[in-house]
Amino acid sequence: MYLAIENGLEIIPVINKVDMPGAMIEDVTDQIIDLIGCKADEIILASGKTGIGIDDIFDAVIKRVPAPKGNKEEPLQALIFDSVFNSFRGVIAYVRIKNGTLKKGDKVKFMATGKEYYADEVGVLKMSLDPRPEIAAGDVGYVITGLKVSKEIKVGDTLTLVNNPCTDIIHGFEDVKPMVFAGIYPIDNDDFEELRDSLEKLQLNDASLVWEPETSLALGFGFRCGFLGLLHLEIVQERLEREYDMTIITTVPNVTYHAFKKDGTELIVNNPSDLPEPTILNYVEEPYIKAQIITKPEYIGSIMKLCMDKRGILKNQVYLTETRIELQFDLPLAEIVFDFYDILKSISKGYASFDYQMADFRESDLVRLDIKLNGENVDAFSALIHRSKSYYFGSRLCEKLKELIPRQQFLIAIQAAIGAKIIARETISAMRKDVTAKCYGGDISRKRKLLEKQKKGKKRMRQVGNVEVPQEAFMAVLKLND
Repeated sequence: MYLAIENGLEIIPVINKVDMPGAMIEDVTDQIIDLIGCKADEIILASGKTGIGIDDIFDAVIKRVPAPKGNKEEPLQALIFDSVFNSFRGVIAYVRIKNGTLKKGDKVKFMATGKEYYADEVGVLKMSLDPRPEIAAGDVGYVITGLKVSKEIKVGDTLTLVNNPCTDIIHGFEDVKPMVFAGIYPIDNDDFEELRDSLEKLQLNDASLVWEPETSLALGFGFRCGFLGLLHLEIVQERLEREYDMTIITTVPNVTYHAFKKDGTELIVNNPSDLPEPTILNYVEEPYIKAQIITKPEYIGSIMKLCMDKRGILKNQVYLTETRIELQFDLPLAEIVFDFYDILKSISKGYASFDYQMADFRESDLVRLDIKLNGENVDAFSALIHRSKSYYFGSRLCEKLKELIPRQQFLIAIQAAIGAKIIARETISAMRKDVTAKCYGGDISRKRKLLEKQKKGKKRMRQVGNVEVPQEAFMAVLKLND
């Protein structure tokens, strides 16, 4: 809302659900007046259930929101604000025309990519696509160019004509920098190409999603994806499963780190396996955020404890009203990508809102924690973590894996390691097969001989046997505090 006010947009305050018996209309009116400084008669009372105030909302939009400005005679300048993929018609770009006119058959140019195409069809957006011979300044519509490659259209790009181009791009658009990274892998490796196609289609109307192929010893072929935050990661997961019927495994989310070697070179680390060895590593910097938490005064103690546990630094606390307080913290981004938001909502019974923006990178004592199964690293479980929390995280993860990995006919050692140092261990004992069952008499040496043979077999099996890690084990890492 403050971002909208800073950009000069009109705010129409509406109090909804006024038909409810517990509606606190006077209290909420006072809060809105404190928040945006409007008058009480500007606030619309509405209820979708009973229809109260619905016409007033439409009237307010028409009267208060200013009409679009633009000149039809100037060169075409259109903003692409969304796009969808149609399997018959290709990519359909949704545009808002700022200046100029776009006619069917015009040759258009996408300014960010430099690609040129003919506008096969133009029109306006109603309940469906409504074709028109032309769309002009002030219109919101669509353009179909027959374009099949989704990467050639970027949300936020400026569209113009080839024969009469505009000189300026529409400002305010910039490539989004992802802050949280995670690996996405298909459960069945045969679905790798299908997953690639699904991610390409998702990228059409989600410009902030970035990905590149990667391989994992444990999970096979997949993609390293960049997200704006953990909520964005969950949305992409849900969309892949619901819209594209993809069954996927997501690895431990992590953030971007800056690693500095002893020779002075800097590395951008998005994957824990990219961190240099301790012998050549000088120090690591991690991203910090400025967090604002607005809550009721009775939850201050538990919220402060949560933020301090997450290595937060309290910067300020301000009473906005008698019943609302704002806490400001500096927090490491890596500490909030796991479960911070869920815990915050739990301890405040839902009465805490959380917002953050990037601050800077700061030097931290970070180490790479590896999980080994019978001495072999499982790269999907690797994580960069603060040294003070590494023992707790490693031991909890080993305990969880012991519960989830099924027993084999050989002993399985689960170890958490920092470099060459083992900091936690759990052992899954072997299943015992009763090899002496067929011995129903005779000398004891017969049984000993069979047991010795079994011992040698188990030793050999442990050297060559593979440990199958079930999907739940990869998901369990995200829920270690449950």
